[in-house]
Amino acid sequence: MDVLKDNLPSLTEQLQRFSDGDRVIAESVLRQVLPELHRIAVRALGREQDSSFSPTELINEIWLRKLRQGGWQINSRQHFYAVASLAMRQVLIEFARMRKAERRGGAQTTLSLDGSVTAAGTENIEPESLIQIGILMDRLERRNPETARIVDMHYFAGFTLEEIADITGLTFRQVRHRWEFGRNWLKDGLRG
Repeated sequence: MDVLKDNLPSLTEQLQRFSDGDRVIAESVLRQVLPELHRIAVRALGREQDSSFSPTELINEIWLRKLRQGGWQINSRQHFYAVASLAMRQVLIEFARMRKAERRGGAQTTLSLDGSVTAAGTENIEPESLIQIGILMDRLERRNPETARIVDMHYFAGFTLEEIADITGLTFRQVRHRWEFGRNWLKDGLRG
């Protein structure tokens, strides 16, 4: 095992092998990505009002239900974290739908997308709003997948616009324009 550890490829190469179905490397990958996954999970859960998940439980959920299935092409470590962030959003929306079905109603709150990423990360989102955001993000993805990816990466995963430009190969100006379009599109959808 030590020989394997000494000859391990870069994390990006390991992530690519993992996404191609190599389960032998899964433990090594998880050990390396866990701290950042935890940070993303804390951020995602910080928005939710009635979260029944701990960050560790959310990571386990996405790792077991979403990421281990593979079938996605990883371009970089940042791309992996964007995929993980999207998976967390999907899991939280699924559970919010289940909670809403159990409660059958309740007050609906709106979500402010005006603030900075840090301010947005401290907001509490009720299940109804989280479901609405999920529906709007699905619509945005059908309409403009690149913009939806940027919104996911910036708002949900907490990447800076500069980091997103590096990951996507777009210019900072293109990323900022898509972020502003996506944010405004979501705000309009939440109001309507």
